[in-house]
Amino acid sequence: MKKDYKTALDLFNKSAAKGNSEAQYNLGVMYFNGLGVKRDFKAAVNWYTKSANAGNVAAQNSLGAMYWLGQGVKKDPKEAAKWWGMASKAGDAGAQYNLGVMYEKGTGVKKDPQEAVKLYQQSA
Repeated sequence: MKKDYKTALDLFNKSAAKGNSEAQYNLGVMYFNGLGVKRDFKAAVNWYTKSANAGNVAAQNSLGAMYWLGQGVKKDPKEAAKWWGMASKAGDAGAQYNLGVMYEKGTGVKKDPQEAVKLYQQSA
């Protein structure tokens, strides 16, 4: 399979400019991984944020991870919990697990073992 990142970048940019959240997410992925562009976590956060605000669950999960790890943004567990919370409510198992860990440890959220168990069960 040919990997034509130049064409993909062009098409995603055109579609993202029209508000397509999937294209915005895909641009985030390209910048995060350095696919056809220089790896740029700040640009990835920008595109993930646009997509996440439009309700894209994968972008919400990715944005949560970036805030958790401090990639392209200042490390912020509360902001990570916000984005993982949105993705969790939409049924994203990874976000549910990550948020469960946060509730178990009381990082970025108030410690709540019962909420942690609930989220772990949902993620399973």
